[in-house]
Amino acid sequence: MVDADEIAELCYERFKQLPRRGKPEAGREWTLLAAVVKIRRRASSGAVEKEVVSMGTGTKCIGRTSMSPRGDVLNDSHAEVIARRGCIRYLIHELRRAVSGGDSAVFCVADQQGKWRLQSGVSFLFFTSHTPCGDASIIPMTDAHDQAQPCPPVTSVKGHKGTEVGGKRKAEEHNQGEKTKLPCPVEQERGDPKQLNFSLSSKRVTLSQSHSTETAVETVSQASAQLEIKTKIPSDTAGLHLQAPDIHRTGAKCVPGGPADLLQAGAAYHSTGVLRVKPGRGEPTLSLSCSDKLARWAVLGFQGAMLSLYLQEALYFSTVVVGKCPYSKEVMQRALFTRCSRVSHLPAGFSLCPPVLLQSSLEFPFSQAQIKLRHQAGQGRISPCGAAISWCNVSEEPLDVTANGYKHGITKKALGTAKARSLLCKLELFHSFLSLVSATDPSALPDSLRKTELQTYWDYKQASQLYQQAWQQLRSQAFPLWPRSNRDLLLFH
Repeated sequence: MVDADEIAELCYERFKQLPRRGKPEAGREWTLLAAVVKIRRRASSGAVEKEVVSMGTGTKCIGRTSMSPRGDVLNDSHAEVIARRGCIRYLIHELRRAVSGGDSAVFCVADQQGKWRLQSGVSFLFFTSHTPCGDASIIPMTDAHDQAQPCPPVTSVKGHKGTEVGGKRKAEEHNQGEKTKLPCPVEQERGDPKQLNFSLSSKRVTLSQSHSTETAVETVSQASAQLEIKTKIPSDTAGLHLQAPDIHRTGAKCVPGGPADLLQAGAAYHSTGVLRVKPGRGEPTLSLSCSDKLARWAVLGFQGAMLSLYLQEALYFSTVVVGKCPYSKEVMQRALFTRCSRVSHLPAGFSLCPPVLLQSSLEFPFSQAQIKLRHQAGQGRISPCGAAISWCNVSEEPLDVTANGYKHGITKKALGTAKARSLLCKLELFHSFLSLVSATDPSALPDSLRKTELQTYWDYKQASQLYQQAWQQLRSQAFPLWPRSNRDLLLFH
């Protein structure tokens, strides 16, 4: 059994060892942390070895008009996405060692021609310092205090044209049209208890998910959607406890075409079990929430389409550990795999693999809640850190620090050059994959990579036929509203 606190401490310690560049400003800036941990169980000795192989920080993503057809911009810089993409770099590195006859710490030869599989006893665990943005963060409040949100809502940034690089931006409150901000229990507590519009009933308040035939695939089971919500507010009247149902908010917006948020007071503010897109720098994005991406990885694996060309089976996270933060195991189950529980007819090598869910009692020192506690007058406004850090266990350039989709600190003059590219952008990962193909002996190539017509990023992704079949089954049975990638953005070489 994995010890959640041990995993959290391992990841926090790895973060402390990173260079200062890109880290939040002490006492003022906060960020999120995610990591992939390799677990190796030695059958001979029974020993269990744990190693952080990829780590990421970040809370931002770019708007859809800033996406590049050259694949040279990092679209999504949320910590979970950064950690997973860094892990792709690590896996490519290990596969290069394997195909070159080296001693890989991860892979061994599989049964099928040109295919590889995980070594016996090796598995991967995913750690995140906060519940993923989107559905997994829509959880019952258990106290009367504001809590850190993993997907902070933003408003338009005047003058921004998608080319600002290397800078930091303050978080702003998101206005819902002309609607006024709903008061939270803390604000209401300051008023006269006699005027509080709270029920004194001791009955439990539950959330229920509405269903329709058109959106059945986007909803979750009644059992997982009904959650007990109790928010107790201290009362100065004869020991009474007022109960105010409420949930934590997420800045991620419902995907158009499906159920929308009700935006009503308290627990009726959000719809649950639906796909969401992250807020960008003042404009809509095409980046799905981290809850949705983790749900996708639970069916398709976290290796992606191109690495599936080399692997006999998809790679799944055996465990997901969340740091100390507002948390609900039932909501995590709903968000990460209950929504996909009825997906069937997956091709060989793919299946729904629900991870074990654990929470640590250790909080990330740079969480929003911790920064609020330590913030002092004169340190400036508290805001999310504008930079994103990636570190992975590779021999060349393990560290990559970015801001607004580009290398951190580069000038506008360098935009469009290799110097400006993040090592995690599509183009750089594609080139790394092509170097793996070049390092593979032609006689040892998987059959799908022996086609001469493979040229573009799109071509290689489509050549992974079993992965595309699995994705089609997942999309049609669980996520029909998942936005399709614009092919014009994937035709680079």
